[in-house]
Amino acid sequence: MDNIKARGSIAQSETHVLSIKQGELKGVFSFSFRVESDIAPIAQLLVYTILPNGEVIADTEELDIENCFANKVNLSFSSAQGLPASNTSLKITAAPYSLCGLRAVDKSVLLMKPEAEFSPQSVYNLLSVKKIFSMGYRGPMNEDREKCINAEDITHNGIIYIPKQFISDDDAYSIFESVGLNIFTNSKIHKPHFCQPLPYPGMSMNYGAPGLASSRSLPGPIHGMATPLAGIDARGVYPSSSREDSSAMKVKETIRKYFPETWIWELIPLDMWGKHELAIKVPDTITEWKASALCLSGTAGLGLSPTISLTAFQPFFLELTLPYSVVRGEAFTLKATVFNYLSHCIRVSIQLEASSAFLAIPVEKNEESQCVCGNKQRTVSWAVTPKSLGEVNFTATAEALRSQELCGNKVPHFPEIGQKDTVIKPLLVEPEGIEREETFNTLLCASETGGSEKLSLKLPSNVVEGSARATYSVLGDILGSAMQNLQNLLRMPYGCGEQNMVLFTPNIYVLNYLNETGQLTEKIKSKAISYLISGYQRQLNYKHSDGSYSTFGDRDGRSQGNTWLTAFVLKSFSQAQSHIFVEDSHITDSLTWLSRKQKENGCFQRSGSLLNNAIKGGVDDEVTLSAYITIALLEMPLLVTHSIVRNALFCLERAWQSASEAQGSFVYTKALLAYAFALAGDQAKRNELLESLHKEAVKEEDSIHWQRPRKPQEVNELYSPHRAPSVDVEMTSYCLLAHLTAQPAPSSEDLSVATQIVKWLTKQQNPNGGFSSTQDTVVALQALSKYGAATFIKGEKAATVTVKSAGTFSEEFQVDEAKRLLLQEVALPEIPGKYSTAVTGSGCVYIQTSLRYNILPKKEGKAPFTLKVETLPKNCDGVSTHRKVQIHVNISYTGERPSSNMVIVDVKMVSGFIPVKSSVRKLQEMAQIQRTEVSTNHVLIYFEELTHHILSFFFSVEQDIAVKNLKPATIKAYDYYETEEFTIEEYSVPCSAESEHGND
Repeated sequence: MDNIKARGSIAQSETHVLSIKQGELKGVFSFSFRVESDIAPIAQLLVYTILPNGEVIADTEELDIENCFANKVNLSFSSAQGLPASNTSLKITAAPYSLCGLRAVDKSVLLMKPEAEFSPQSVYNLLSVKKIFSMGYRGPMNEDREKCINAEDITHNGIIYIPKQFISDDDAYSIFESVGLNIFTNSKIHKPHFCQPLPYPGMSMNYGAPGLASSRSLPGPIHGMATPLAGIDARGVYPSSSREDSSAMKVKETIRKYFPETWIWELIPLDMWGKHELAIKVPDTITEWKASALCLSGTAGLGLSPTISLTAFQPFFLELTLPYSVVRGEAFTLKATVFNYLSHCIRVSIQLEASSAFLAIPVEKNEESQCVCGNKQRTVSWAVTPKSLGEVNFTATAEALRSQELCGNKVPHFPEIGQKDTVIKPLLVEPEGIEREETFNTLLCASETGGSEKLSLKLPSNVVEGSARATYSVLGDILGSAMQNLQNLLRMPYGCGEQNMVLFTPNIYVLNYLNETGQLTEKIKSKAISYLISGYQRQLNYKHSDGSYSTFGDRDGRSQGNTWLTAFVLKSFSQAQSHIFVEDSHITDSLTWLSRKQKENGCFQRSGSLLNNAIKGGVDDEVTLSAYITIALLEMPLLVTHSIVRNALFCLERAWQSASEAQGSFVYTKALLAYAFALAGDQAKRNELLESLHKEAVKEEDSIHWQRPRKPQEVNELYSPHRAPSVDVEMTSYCLLAHLTAQPAPSSEDLSVATQIVKWLTKQQNPNGGFSSTQDTVVALQALSKYGAATFIKGEKAATVTVKSAGTFSEEFQVDEAKRLLLQEVALPEIPGKYSTAVTGSGCVYIQTSLRYNILPKKEGKAPFTLKVETLPKNCDGVSTHRKVQIHVNISYTGERPSSNMVIVDVKMVSGFIPVKSSVRKLQEMAQIQRTEVSTNHVLIYFEELTHHILSFFFSVEQDIAVKNLKPATIKAYDYYETEEFTIEEYSVPCSAESEHGND
């Protein structure tokens, strides 16, 4: 009989009959078994038999099974090599009706982190049990051993035989036990054992058939039996690891300007035959593309394809070398290199297309053509000085010539394909100083006399010349701007668990709003759902094993779950279930964790830090936090009769009276309580809290909002923000939600107040439709979507918007139902300048003017952070000092609070320099630094908080491309939640005067 065990259970079992001659207990036979994915990666084969006398003999063998899958996935390109920008196809086959994710990336991307690549081995390493080594215990469920025998000397033919104890304790029972099987039998499975311990002999005798363990004693280890290995836990189970093992006369021209790192990223459903063919165009990068697929099938399960390659190649090609960006006034050397992979020499002409945006002077003597021989390269350089701001395109062409002019002593070859290669690459030319952005928003409604508004665009005295630019946009929907920028609502990084939620949650509100108002299109739905899916997957990186979430995840076990963030994620995941698949366990895990944080009085105990100090207000932290969590639970939604909600409301009911009577710093808490009671259906408490809140409201003309009584001091006039602090936006949004959540529906008075609140809220939006920070953006967009749905009237929109300057500029926009969600935009030519807007027809329109300009940094007033920057080495001797520099930063918080909120330090690179990524990653070894990111020409460093103690850190940068006349770069430290609290310092490369020689 044989058994095959895999993944801790019996996978196959079979009985074999072997005919043997009477009296001979030996023989040889063979048998076969199925090798499939269900017994991978390790199969334990057990063979045993029961002899006529009841004795059991057995043996075991461990087999390494290939890490394969039942769903066989195959990929193939129509050709293994192709010209850039040529057409090709990618064919995929797998189990019928599989859903397959396709990916093709530049080979260089895989080289950066090969160990993180998805592979069959990494999938099988996720198994909690791959094999069981032993039952690992002796207890009442084990088969009883036979009675012991007394050890007595035996005399035979005058020779005395003295009993000895064998070293090996192996018998048939131990074989079964070694593969994790327990036995219930009346057969002989134990070897005899003595009643008392005896001395061990120097050697022992063999009994039994070769390779089989019987109930008699056997010396040494059993053949093929697994032995304990390092890394096996107490149960005898191998621990899993999530990652191991990453026409002849006409010149044929290729124009290359598309150079992505990721070529294909698609989700493809297969047909009933399990096939699909994707028609694609090869990108312009000369590289090897690596493609793979992951497929899921309801019948065949998971499948992974082998990685395949397509080489984008042409016999000769051009490569441009230039920096990512420069500052106006800087100059650099633009290099155009021709690579010839033919076996013959070719004669090429290399030209740079002239442009008014830059001045280019050849570095070497300008020759009409160049010889480039087989497997060689040739470089031509220009000294470039940009003359205009913004994105400047450089267009260079290398063309093979039909020439009789010799290359050496041979006539140059003329290639049959790819005779002309044109490369277009952009360069960002930035103005000097620091960019500042102002946004002027208004919700303007047409009336019988026509709605109008005037706007004056002004610039400060220290504006950088030529840096000002302004755009004027018109939308027919209050959420139109946010819909256009769902993944760019904030001009801030998204590197933590809370920030990621601003990429996730607003999509829910947009989908709900458009669905409720009948405006949802397949295009918007598809985009929003894709954002939800990716945001959901990213957020799981910040989940702890206990079901909670924290800002930076369970990093090295140093952080604990955050009560506030867990409630935020729980609510959002629950609401997203109507749009995407969210595993129920993620909901129940978080709800269970929160229930454990609920105290006897119904309030919630805080766990983890509140990264925004501004919400530590109200009656006390406990009530404020409990109100937030109660709102999250009711919005999931849970019924008010649910035990957790019922107890939470008991907590709030005890605190609401003192909160409604309190003044000043309790505004935030009262706003939360008003919305919580509105959701719970307690209109009396909602009304009383709103009445109290309106006594403290700030009323300006036709708008209403709320603000903190002690707003933080502005750093200085130069840097003062145009938008309100995030906490003011957040509490005002909660008041709006409370007005709109009246039962059974908001009254005309509620809607009138709501309109006044909305007029203030919309003025605080940034150009992308977001606000200052994460939480204010999420809550405000939720409130605006609820207001939009409550006031939506289909078919009423037919407005004409006219914008005029004091000069000759005039532009007209038509906004109707067909253009309700269309962003209409125009650049304003006169800055500074005065403009007027008029709206005629019917309906309301959302108008936004965005003004951007650069200013020269100037220290004025008190800064919230001390920031000192030093670059080393200061000694400029030697070429190496131009190429590698250390940036040393000292920072501390100088504000009125004991500590800051979450702080981000944004280090912009000096032109031509790039960060040494290993030195940036090393910063995360510091306890105070939670995360680092490298983004284009910036390094971002996250601090959970800063105190009044000075914190020092450094990292390295190195020169990638030489740039002349280097301008200083900036380091900005800012409070993520109080964005008006920031400090900026400049730094220079110590040897910048000489750095132009760095790459010569």
